Amino acid sequence: MNNKLDYYIFIEELNKRIIKNIIKLKRQKLKVSIIIISKNISIISAFAKANKIPFYITDNMKSAIKYNAQGIFLNSKNKILRNNIKETTKLEVIGSAHNQFEYYIKKSQNCSTIMLSPIFYNQKYSHNKILNPLKFNLITQYWKSKICALGGINNKNIKLINLTKSKSLAIKSLIKK
Repeated sequence: MNNKLDYYIFIEELNKRIIKNIIKLKRQKLKVSIIIISKNISIISAFAKANKIPFYITDNMKSAIKYNAQGIFLNSKNKILRNNIKETTKLEVIGSAHNQFEYYIKKSQNCSTIMLSPIFYNQKYSHNKILNPLKFNLITQYWKSKICALGGINNKNIKLINLTKSKSLAIKSLIKK
């Protein structure tokens, strides 16, 4: 795994393999954050707090406040423009986008980091939706936000993230292996 990038890890559930891999990344002195994408918020947040890992809760401000999360993750389907999360709370807001239009929505939602997806092939997207590092750089060329690469990242292509403007990467399936 790449030592220069920050890691956002999407987690639906905790198991021994995922815990082992997260601890391994922490031992490498990498900046690791967890994005909780399930209803198991209490279990995953307890693990994150015990290991001093910042965590974000997906699209649920009330739960983010209740569990004292670092922030909230707004997925690309969340297009509500009247977002005043930063003004009313101390939560950091991060989000995901698939194109330039969604980027502007995330900017209006005050996202400090925007994840652009999919950079590589995965089963969720067809081959013609994949950005690859070249298209990724062209799309993000004038973006002022922190950029995060998302989608299809594995051990074979993780080094290609260094060819992009991205300062972080988000993984889901890679952490399970």
